[in-house]
Amino acid sequence: MTPKTGRDERTGLIVAGGHSTRFGDEDKAVAELAGTPMIRRVVDRIEPAVDEFVINCREDQVPAIRDALDGGPAASFAVDPIPDRGPMAGIMTGLRETATEYAVIVACDMPFVEPDLVDHLFERAAGRDAAVPRLDDQWFQTTQAVYRAEPMAAACERALERDERRIVEPLFDLDYVVVDEDEVREYAALETFENVNTREEFDDATARLGGEV
Repeated sequence: MTPKTGRDERTGLIVAGGHSTRFGDEDKAVAELAGTPMIRRVVDRIEPAVDEFVINCREDQVPAIRDALDGGPAASFAVDPIPDRGPMAGIMTGLRETATEYAVIVACDMPFVEPDLVDHLFERAAGRDAAVPRLDDQWFQTTQAVYRAEPMAAACERALERDERRIVEPLFDLDYVVVDEDEVREYAALETFENVNTREEFDDATARLGGEV
């Protein structure tokens, strides 16, 4: 891990504004995963690789997320001005509240995110607009990637104006570098990209983290 001193500051943008429709009535962002709210696990995992945090969410989520993060690294909130526009709009909102040149975007439901990979993505993004992992299945891992905040926010706005909803669309307006699967595996197991979307996946993650299901 690169020491925090002697390098440009970095933001960790955690995107948490979804409605968790496949998870049930509870907001998965603050669900207790092996004794720790899931979003707090994400923050704690990447804290060694970043200098500050921005949380993107809906207004009604702020109190519970603030409680979940209590005692951890300080975080500011970037609240969606128009709810339910999807993750691309949330990314745009969060990046516009970002004070640093680069930010790593991580979804709130990725509790196994690997900080060494995050650190490497920042290094790979230097001088470019983005560094985005793409696995052998050809899927871009857009919600665990590093972006230059201003160009990516502008690209998201243009994509939304075209009524595009896929998070990958803004990428094609940027000068980005692909981090392929072999390179990813030098820094992280592929579980770094796992999302917890359902109760079954939540129970599996709980068991793997040593908690009781």
